[in-house]
Amino acid sequence: MQKSRAKAGSAPLTGHSRSEITEILKKVRKIELRTKGLVRESFGGEYHSCFKGEGIDFEDFREYQPGDEVRAIDWNVTARMGHPFVKKFTEEREMTVFVCVDISASGNYGSVGPSKREMMAEVAALLTFSALQNKDKVGLILFTDEVELYLPPKKGTAHALRLIREILLCEPAGFRTSLAGPIDLLKNAVRKRSLVFMLSDYLFDEDLTTDLRIVNRKHDLVAIQVSDPAELALPAAGHVRLEDPETGRQIEVNTSNPRVRHAYRVEAARWQAEIDQQFKRLSIDKISLRTDEEYHGALHRFFKRRQGTS
Repeated sequence: MQKSRAKAGSAPLTGHSRSEITEILKKVRKIELRTKGLVRESFGGEYHSCFKGEGIDFEDFREYQPGDEVRAIDWNVTARMGHPFVKKFTEEREMTVFVCVDISASGNYGSVGPSKREMMAEVAALLTFSALQNKDKVGLILFTDEVELYLPPKKGTAHALRLIREILLCEPAGFRTSLAGPIDLLKNAVRKRSLVFMLSDYLFDEDLTTDLRIVNRKHDLVAIQVSDPAELALPAAGHVRLEDPETGRQIEVNTSNPRVRHAYRVEAARWQAEIDQQFKRLSIDKISLRTDEEYHGALHRFFKRRQGTS
């Protein structure tokens, strides 16, 4: 496994003032109340219908009934009792879920509404509470260009709230985005097949086709892309200086020029199409979210696709 900065323990508070921490904890509480309500209303049931555990557990024996599979008959018990008995099984529903969240510098951007990181925290909370209602265990992987934090899968509301706090509070050592770290962890260290939600803006340039294919075969991988509207189309705001938060590279652009805005839209569309095509080729489910839109509709559509009722 690649060298990693992954650490355990509470989110580091260095660099956060007392007022900032208080404000973030208020956000955690707000996210908890909002997402728990959504889980109760609909998302919990949709999650339950889409994601089921693998395998079955033996529960008991019962008398044979017309229509039962002959292969289910237990001949030893049948011989002792003098009439046919079959084995009764129950589905093993419990799953292991991992929420992987990109906390690189580009996630702090938000031209309108919440930042991408704040939206990812809320979506992660919704998925976490849905999983816990389904009696699944949930783990957390925070990453930049390395794994910044790993929390083993657990159950319970206290664990869920810690996950939300870590997403909002954790101060990463890295600035750039790379899926190599979490993919390596999922591929080599997470042995049990798991449901993996990978939340990121996917603002990176790396070819991980082979590794993504391996991870998706080993686990059930769902990609969730969170974008800001200003990344997809430039507003007409005159001469502005654009900065890449992950590299610090700056460029001056005249956004009043329609040709500049058109070229930007074309390039952004081309880049987005490449990402969508890559996940489609790999048969990886992808959900696209924007910070200026409610995420409910996109998630509902995803659940319907998974249920095959779209």
